[in-house]
Parts: sequence; C-alpha cells; structure tokens
Amino acid sequence: MGERKMSRFDSLDDIESSKVKGGHSHAIKDASWGVILTLAFQSIGVVFGDLGTSPLYVYSSTFPNGVKHKEDIVGVLSLIYYTITLMPVVKYVFIVLRANDNGNGGTFALYSLLCRNVKIGLIPNQQKEDREVQQYHQNNSNTTKKESGCSMKVQKSLEKSLFAKYSLLFATILAVSLVIGDGVLTPCISVLSATGGIKGASSKFTDEMVVWISVVILIILFIMQSFGTDKVGYSFAPILCIWFIFNAIVGIYNFCKHDAGVIKAVNPWHIVKYFQRNGFDGWTSLGGMVLCITGTEALFADVGHFSVKSIQVSMSTVVYPAVILQYSGQAAYLSNHPEDVASAFYKAIPGPVYWPMFVIAVLAAIIASQAMISGTFSIIHQSLALGCFPRVKVVHTSAKYEGQVYIPELNYLLMIACVCVTLGFGTSTHIGNAYGIAVVFAETLTSFFMVLVMLLIWKTHILLVLLYICCIMSVELVYLSAVLYKFPSGGYLPIAFACILMSIMFTWNYAYRKTYYYELDHKVSKDKVLEIIDQSNLCRIPGMAIFYSDLVHGIPPIFEYYVGNVRALHSVLVFTSIKSLPVSKVPSEERFLFRRVHPEKPVFRCVVRYGYTDVHRNQDDFEGVLIEELKRFVVANRKTKNSRFDEGKNNEISNSEDENVGNVYESRENESGNESEVIDEAARLGVVHMVGESEVIAQKESAVMKRMVINYGYSFLKRNVRQSDEVFGIPRTRLLKVGMTYEL
Repeated sequence: MGERKMSRFDSLDDIESSKVKGGHSHAIKDASWGVILTLAFQSIGVVFGDLGTSPLYVYSSTFPNGVKHKEDIVGVLSLIYYTITLMPVVKYVFIVLRANDNGNGGTFALYSLLCRNVKIGLIPNQQKEDREVQQYHQNNSNTTKKESGCSMKVQKSLEKSLFAKYSLLFATILAVSLVIGDGVLTPCISVLSATGGIKGASSKFTDEMVVWISVVILIILFIMQSFGTDKVGYSFAPILCIWFIFNAIVGIYNFCKHDAGVIKAVNPWHIVKYFQRNGFDGWTSLGGMVLCITGTEALFADVGHFSVKSIQVSMSTVVYPAVILQYSGQAAYLSNHPEDVASAFYKAIPGPVYWPMFVIAVLAAIIASQAMISGTFSIIHQSLALGCFPRVKVVHTSAKYEGQVYIPELNYLLMIACVCVTLGFGTSTHIGNAYGIAVVFAETLTSFFMVLVMLLIWKTHILLVLLYICCIMSVELVYLSAVLYKFPSGGYLPIAFACILMSIMFTWNYAYRKTYYYELDHKVSKDKVLEIIDQSNLCRIPGMAIFYSDLVHGIPPIFEYYVGNVRALHSVLVFTSIKSLPVSKVPSEERFLFRRVHPEKPVFRCVVRYGYTDVHRNQDDFEGVLIEELKRFVVANRKTKNSRFDEGKNNEISNSEDENVGNVYESRENESGNESEVIDEAARLGVVHMVGESEVIAQKESAVMKRMVINYGYSFLKRNVRQSDEVFGIPRTRLLKVGMTYEL
C-alpha cells in the first residue's frame, strides 16, 4: 500500500498552500491584423514621439561649429542612415522586443527574466509555489534547447558569485537611473528645439525669450500630469501621424529641390571618408549624431501597452521612412545652405507650411515629453515593486490601461529639474551634450543584458552572440566613448542625476534586504506561535486583525513583541505579506496564497503576490477581496481534508497518526463548519490593520560605512517618504502601528 501524503494545518514555512480562483489573465496574442494595425496606429502617438522629434536638433548638435566641408554632410547622413537602421530597427524592433517579459519591456523586464531563470536575485523569490504562476516560464520557449558549455559556465559563475549578483543589480539600477535622467532631458531638449522656431516670426524673439516660453510650456506640461495620459493619450496618434507625414513631404520637397545627390549617402564608404577628413573632430561629432536614436529605449519600455508586431509594423511603415526622408531633405538643403546648420530644421521648411509645421512641432515635442515622463513613472513603479526605491504614492490614472501611473512627488521633482536644466543650459546644443550620454549609456547596458538573455535563456549559439556583440554592441561603445568626451561640456549632468538616484536606490535596497533577512533569522517558530495563540490569559477581542509584514515565510518577530505588550488577540487573525514576484503580472486567480497557522482556531497566513506592473487595489477593495478569498480557502481546504480522510478510511488505513488527523478533521467539520460565518461576523464587528513599523539601526560594532548608510541614509529616507499605511491606503481609524527596533 503506497504512502499517502498528508497536508499540514500548521504549515508556516512549508510549500503546502491553496490558491484561490478569480479572474483570468489575458494578453495580446495571435491578434488579428485588424487589431495589430489599430495598435500600430496607437503606438505612433505613445512610443515614437522622442525618436520622431530628433530631426529638430541632430544636425545642429553634430555641427556645433558649422559645416567645414560640403562632403561632410553626406558623410553624416550616411552615418544617420546606418545608425537608425542598426539601432532602433535591427536591434530594438527585431531583437530586443523579443526579450519582453510577458509583453512588458525595459531594463527591469530583462533583469526579472534573468532572476527567474538564473539564481541571481539577492532576495529569495524562487519558491516552488511562485514557480507555479503561469507567467513564470510563459515566454521562455527556447529554454528547451540544449545548453551549451559556455551557457552553463556563465550561469554557474553568476550563481556562485556574490560580486556578480551585486554587479547585475548595480547595472540594472544604473540603467534605470539613466532612463529617469532621460525623462528630465527629453522635455528640455524637445520643447526648447521646437519652440526655437518662433524666432522665424520676428527678430524681436531672442534666445532668452525662447527659453522662458519653453519653461512655461514645461510647467504646464507637468501640471497636466495629474489628469492622466488616458484623458488625452490616444489623441496623440493623429497628431504624430500628421507630424510624420509633414516630415516625409518636406523631406521629399527639399531632396528634389536642392540636391538629390545626397542619396549617395547609402554607400557606407562615405562614412570612412568622413572620418579620414575630420579625424578626431569626426569622432567627437558622434556625440551629436547619436541623438538621431533618442527614444529607442522608451520604445522597448512601452511595448507593454501594445504588442511586438504592432510596433514592428508602425516602425517599418511610418516612422522609419518618415525620419529617413526628413534627414535626407535637411542634408539636401544644407548642401546649398551650410550656413543654416544651427537651425536646419526650420530653415528647410517651405514658407507656406512654416507655421503649421511649427505648431505641429511644438505639439510633437510635448507628446514626446509626455511619453518619456509617463515612462519614468512606470519605471519608478517597477522599482518600488522590486524593493529598489523608497515608498512613494502611485496613482493609477486609468481604469482601462493599468500601466498608466502618476507619482505626485516625482512629478514635481522632475518639473523643477527640467526648469533648472532649461534655464541653466539655454540651448538645445548644450543640452544635447548631456542627453547623448543618457541615451547611449542606457542602450549599451541593454545590450549587456541582451547578451546574458541570449546565452542563458534563449540558448543562442555563441557565434550569433559574438555577431551581436561585434555588429551592435561595439558600435554603441564607439558612440559611448564619443559622448563621454563631452563630459565637461554638460555630459556630467546625467551622470550626476544617475549617481544621486543610485545612492537613494542602493541605500533603500540595502536596508530593505538587511531588514528582510533580520526578520527571516528572527522569525517566531511554529511551536512558539501555537504556544502564544493557545495562552489562556490572553484577552480575546471580537473582530479581525490583518497583520502586515514583509516576511513571506514564517511569522515576523514583531508579533511576539506585540502580544507580549498588549496581551490581546482578535478572534480572527490573518498574517499578510505583500510579495512582489519577478514577473510582469500575476493573474488574479493566482494572487492569494493561504495557509492555516493553527489547526483549530481561525488564524491564517496570507501571501498576496503582485507582478511589477500589477495595480494594487485601494484598501477597501483589497480588504473585501481578501476576506472573500479567505472564506473560499476555508471551504475548499475543509473539503480537501475531508475527502482525503474519507479516502483513508476506504483504504482501511490503520496508522494512528492518520486516525488522529482524521479526528481533527471530523472535529473541525462539526465545530467549525460555520467557520466562514465566523469570518463574516469578525469582519462585521470590525477589521483592524496592524502595520509593523520597525526602527532600523546598525549594530555598534558595524563598519563606519554600514552605520552611515543605515543610521543616517536609510533613516532619513524612511522619515521623509510615505509610510506603509499611506502606500496601502489604510484608513487611519482602523490602523494600529506596532513598532520595535531592529539592530542589523
């Protein structure tokens, strides 16, 4: 007779759990061409604003000191042709987009993919029950390929090396910080470049006036963020479509009128001749030329709103042809008017369409800024979910599109930064020096992660990986070397932004991990929990208590501290942990995991799992859903236990342990058959939300740096960010904070 597995009621650290069923997840898969074309049209207004407005400032940034030789224009155009083709099209649209995390993109998506497939995470997130989430391995179809020796060696090296794990986290946070810095610089350079066209109306409009007009537009733009992009989001697509059509038409007009001979730029030999003529100056000019690919990182980050096919279609049929024609038209115009390079875009516009083009340019610049700001909010939202950013309020501005979020604190900090940058630099050329570093550095880090994804997840042949490194990553490194040369001329700005953001993120993440492991090491044992709950001298309070903790396995030490001081327990107690998984979304039917803490009393363990793009419900909704799912768990759990007991009786199992367990089941059926009603009654009498607020300090014998980070850095951040009850939206009238000191 085979051994029968028995579930345990007191499972705190074990895997046994019950999933409650809810809604159904969905994704855009195998969509019809009608849906794909609709999404492609919409993506033009959200994804390509930054890339589409780059013709406003590329030539002026590439030739800050004027055009020295007419053939240089053809050489630069040839570089633009192949840079745009290689980076946004080949790299991002046809390679990187395939590395999306169940439809979501960005640096955190690549990092989460690696964390799920390789043990590189610094906080445990690969429990057995988490791997059962349907999206955990959903898009890793290539993992069935036979692993190469190189792949296995790289994986083992990463998993064994603590330095490698920290380095990957460092690279992730650096890339995120650079994209956030991009969110500051994009509005500045786009709006300033577009507004500069007003000088064509009259000589009375000076550069200083253009700067102040730009500042006003930026302030209005950030004030409007609180309304949410859903209010105006998809009205962007028609405006951007008009923008791309205008660019294509004006480009064709200038190409035909001025110098159709610039078409010879399709011959890459002109790139070689350009560097032969200009040498060192040609290399430094790459720092301005790279601005033709701004927004490609945002293209990857925003894929979650659409689909890979839709972005491929819109890029190939609308965006790529339009920008290529615009750059070609400007080059043709500059062949005859090289003295106008500082304002080539507006100088090349025919008179009758000048003002319509100016209006559309300003609107396009605002849209490009809007997309980057929204992307920054989404990145911070992901950082919060992975414990890499201090707690801030996240407002979901759209009930229809979950990815659209607004963060009030960050919004006004970005506004102040944008205004200061615009006033401080004054011209798009100077801002371009800073902008280039943010763009190329972030893209190079993406390539680094892509190499790991190819090796460890896709199991790509090593020769193809080397081809990617030689053809794409090496070009990015050349561009990176050129933009770093401009470090003293404004390039320091994104690096300064990144250093500040990384200091904040690392400080928070370090203390977050230390606190987690402290609670894990000092968690209350199973026997101790049962002993505490069974104490006869504890006062029993009618109602339900939901006790929040970051600890996922076991009961946190703060519970024993609470009981020792208050000497009271509610009739129903639910220990609740909010856990973020390294997946983009957790389906609602897999969101809740329940465990029974006590075999006879209504004391439960609940883990609520979210992906890094999931929407956290407001507290009233969350509380109601948790109670309903808890009742469903109780019913399902009782039925499961009784059916197993009946099976044991039918098989005439005589094992005394099974008989004892069976007696417990029968007792619970008789005495706790109305446990769902007990939970309902407790909820009706009142729900109290208990939040553990631990004060974290470093041990006296700790190193000086550790004491500075925890005692000063982390403490300062914790005092000045939103508290747990504000983030979760817990009503203050039903909030009870329990505090104790952790010495790390």
